[in-house]
Amino acid sequence: MKRFNMIDEEFICENCGFKVSKLNYTARDHCPNCLYSKHVDINPGDRCNPCKGLLKPIGIEKYKDTFKIIYKCLKCNEIHKNKVAIDDNMEEVIKLSNNL
Repeated sequence: MKRFNMIDEEFICENCGFKVSKLNYTARDHCPNCLYSKHVDINPGDRCNPCKGLLKPIGIEKYKDTFKIIYKCLKCNEIHKNKVAIDDNMEEVIKLSNNL
């Protein structure tokens, strides 16, 4: 069973260099500028994944009343999904929706 570990922290995006601030309503899990993430968790927020590869956004899917970004790890090729955040770059989200 997945357990959610709430970690909402600032970081510098390893893909675009953007200074990412806290989200303040849930755990921040990707860059709102370029949408890239990092393969750091096994269970949400545990920071236990040894991979540490960049997660490239490759698509988007409808999820309940919002959307999820689909990622592919550039190091191990695993697929992950994260919810779109309210401050995400909508131009990038729209670009991903063209991959449908």
